[in-house]
Amino acid sequence: MTASSNGHAPADLALRGVSKRYRQGRAAVDALRDVSLTVPAGQFAAVVGPSGSGKSTLLHLVAALDRPTVGQIQLGDWHLAELSRGEQAQFRRRMVGIVFQQFHLVPTMTARENVALPMILAGAAPERRRARAEECLAMVGLADRTGHRPAELSGGEQQRVAVARALTSDPPVLLADEPTGNLDSETGGAVIDLLREIHAGQGRTVIVVTHHVEEVEDAAEEVFCLRDGQLV
Repeated sequence: MTASSNGHAPADLALRGVSKRYRQGRAAVDALRDVSLTVPAGQFAAVVGPSGSGKSTLLHLVAALDRPTVGQIQLGDWHLAELSRGEQAQFRRRMVGIVFQQFHLVPTMTARENVALPMILAGAAPERRRARAEECLAMVGLADRTGHRPAELSGGEQQRVAVARALTSDPPVLLADEPTGNLDSETGGAVIDLLREIHAGQGRTVIVVTHHVEEVEDAAEEVFCLRDGQLV
């Protein structure tokens, strides 16, 4: 594995012949089959398809949360299929921010503390953590909610906190796995609008996985459709 001197530099994402097979007892399940695609640096892309189509598997591979069974995944100088576990963690810290359908907020922590959590794990100084957390919360329109705990926030606000947390390391790529899945349509639309603003204003690559193409068709510059683990 090699990484550029600036791990935060914009970079194209390329998947080449990527397949992922899982074992369930004696049976084999092909979650992805020979997927090849490219997302240029700074593009807003969407991956759409029904449940079980392989969307989340693809996102997990791009986030280095898993490895492909076959094929290559490259983001700039990072070759994800070849990374050790330690290198995978380094890649995630430097190159990607991840937003999940479940907000994964710690209920006893304030919004500021939840956003600062990755920086605590990375060993950042307290002053730096606080300043960056407040900066990221301001980016998502929650400058006045920094001291509120999750139970005091709406679902949309909780997802905005999750987006702010994903931005703390200033990653070149933001990945969102069904970010509107737990929200009503109006609130979900506001979250997609937020991701579009982050993409347009900061030049970040944004990749959104969703069941519903209509959620992202106005925002996405390219839409990849998956069915039964294959691009269609």
